[in-house]
Amino acid sequence: MGVSPITSHVLDAARGSPAQGVPITISYAPTSQAATAGQSTVIARGVTNNDGRCPALLEPSYVLKAGVYTVRFDTKTYFALHGEKSFYPFVDVAFEIDQAAPHYHIPLNLAPFSYTTYRGS
Repeated sequence: MGVSPITSHVLDAARGSPAQGVPITISYAPTSQAATAGQSTVIARGVTNNDGRCPALLEPSYVLKAGVYTVRFDTKTYFALHGEKSFYPFVDVAFEIDQAAPHYHIPLNLAPFSYTTYRGS
């Protein structure tokens, strides 16, 4: 079984547990200028599972092209599920690739008033 070329794992740092129910959208733009100008195309949508992962964002056969990818985490929806407000209504993690690798992992550590991310493996 193959894996999506872009994956994510969302952890709720305030609760110390995976963040289930975070809507995720992935967009693509061929250049950073196009991305900045809002000329991105949505290529995937999903919602994190009980482990805070969204394993099938893209088909395993999807071939990543050079360009800018933006992973948007809808944090407002997630915190509303828990009856909380969030300072950040969403978190966009944009990254640029010039040569596609077989896999990019974008983790998010989340709290109502902060977040961190890094390139995972």
